Amino acid sequence: MLSRLRGTGSCEAIPHRVTSPFAKQESCETIGPDWTMRANVDSKTKHRIYTMSVASVYPLYVQKAEKKGRTKAEVDEIIRWLTGYSQKGLEAQLDKKTDFETFFGKAPQLNPSRALIKGVICGVRVEDIKEPTMQAIRYLDKLIDELAKGKAMEKILRK
Repeated sequence: MLSRLRGTGSCEAIPHRVTSPFAKQESCETIGPDWTMRANVDSKTKHRIYTMSVASVYPLYVQKAEKKGRTKAEVDEIIRWLTGYSQKGLEAQLDKKTDFETFFGKAPQLNPSRALIKGVICGVRVEDIKEPTMQAIRYLDKLIDELAKGKAMEKILRK
């Protein structure tokens, strides 16, 4: 999702924007295939997206969905399905400007069906990402991409 907000199907979208979880001028190419390795437990080497607030990226998720004729309610449903947050809980996390690491770390119940999410984000297969928080973030990106591509909600939610 973060890699496709311009709808180009390439990895150029968010990384070149100031709102990027990566950096002002980094792109997927400069992050490279080992970007998941930088998201380890040492806070000095954590990837920037861990400390970004979900609220700062959430409007971009909604914007991408709406640009393709989908709704904010569908984005919320996807996030709730993945994390187990209620709508009230999701809104509270957005209001508190919770960072991604805390958002997924304190999620009420990560959906066990998330393991069925397969595909590539910025040239990296989401199912091959070893770090659980980064994988959860990329699962969300992948689900929002599927929504924007017009996939039915039943298929996105792996029903």
